[in-house]
Amino acid sequence: VQLQASGGGLVQAGASLRLSCAASGRTFTRSTMAWFRQAPGKEREFVAAITWSGGSIVYADSVKGRFTVSGVNAEKVVYLEMNSLKPEDTAVYYCAANRGLGTSYVYWGQGTLVTVSS
Repeated sequence: VQLQASGGGLVQAGASLRLSCAASGRTFTRSTMAWFRQAPGKEREFVAAITWSGGSIVYADSVKGRFTVSGVNAEKVVYLEMNSLKPEDTAVYYCAANRGLGTSYVYWGQGTLVTVSS
């Protein structure tokens, strides 16, 4: 499985961005796609996750109500719609995939930088 993240950029606080993660190669119908982020000097943290079926979605408390994760199974694309962005959302955002529910994330994209200015 190869993952390609895109859509990052420089925006002002309060703006919106949409990140995309395109999956190619073998994909697992029972897998979960997730977004993580890593801010400068901080550890990587979980942002949101969605199963390919769309039946289960989870958000980190820090983004709940502002970010929306969605997926298009037929196109193997997962999106992260980010609204009301804050400077503390500045980070490199990574998409990741596992092989099945409850398993580790073993496939990672290259990351896309989101910078939110105050």
